[in-house]
Order: sequence, then structure tokens, then C-alpha cells
Amino acid sequence: MDIRIRHARPHEYARIGEITAQAYLGDGLLDFGESDEYLGELRDVAKRAAAAEVLVAVDHGHLLGAVTFVPHGGPMADIALPGEAEIRMLAVARESRGRGAGETLVRACVDHARATAGCVRVVLSTQRTMHAAHRIYERLGFTRTPDRDWNPIPDLDDITLLTYELTL
Repeated sequence: MDIRIRHARPHEYARIGEITAQAYLGDGLLDFGESDEYLGELRDVAKRAAAAEVLVAVDHGHLLGAVTFVPHGGPMADIALPGEAEIRMLAVARESRGRGAGETLVRACVDHARATAGCVRVVLSTQRTMHAAHRIYERLGFTRTPDRDWNPIPDLDDITLLTYELTL
């Protein structure tokens, strides 16, 4: 396996959007399925790339997965405070799982954060059922920050997102 991490290219945005959307749909992470408003956000890679960095994992030209790295807050940050970078929308295509692409993408984000002036921490939000992702985060030294857990849809009580951080 020869996984490389690089910035997404505009001609790949549609494919990346579908990988991300299908990962969330296939894992049952969207409470309203195909009608979930967040599905549009997952598919809108051009919007993410304009406000943050979209990184992809590639093996011999084949897209395995992607992640959005938010270095200094801005419109793509959900929880990042000054001095923090944020990881968002980590997704690996179902057929590419188990090959290390997810962990490689997270490691790349941590490396990017370390190279970002003034960045002292990497933060992220995750759903309770994203157990494989939790294992990656914990293996890489992220710790839970329950005091930062939050609900993106306050009208629905059962959508509290768990948060993690890694101090650099």
C-alpha cells in the first residue's frame, strides 16, 4: 500500500463529496437519511476548499478518503478556539476501509497543525457511534473533552457530538 496525502483537486470535488456523503449515509450517521440537510454540506467540497484545506488519501491515483483541515477557525470551524486547528468530515470510502487511510489522514492533519504558526492544539467533534474513528483518535493521543461536547441541532436532544483534543 502506498497511501499519499495531498490537497484535493477541483476535478475531484464531486467524487470526494460522494465518498463523504456515502460514508455518512452508509454508517447511519445522518438522522434524516437522504433528506438530512447536512448531506448537502458533506457534498459541497468546493465550499469547504474555499474556506479550509481539503486533504485526500490516494493510492495509485485512486481516492480512498478525505478530511477537512481548518487551521485557524473561520467559517468551517465548529469548536476551534484561537490557537487551535480543527479536523472535520473525515471519511473513507467503504471499499477502502481497513487500509489505514483514515489514520493517515488524521496524522496529516496533526502534522499540518504542528507546522501552523501559533497552533497549540487540534480539536474535533465526532458522533457517539463513530467507534472506528474514536479508536484512531485515541491511538494518536487525542483525549476526550466532555466539557466541550455540543449539539449542532439544539431542538433534538439526541445529537450531542463528542469532542476530542490533542495538545501539540
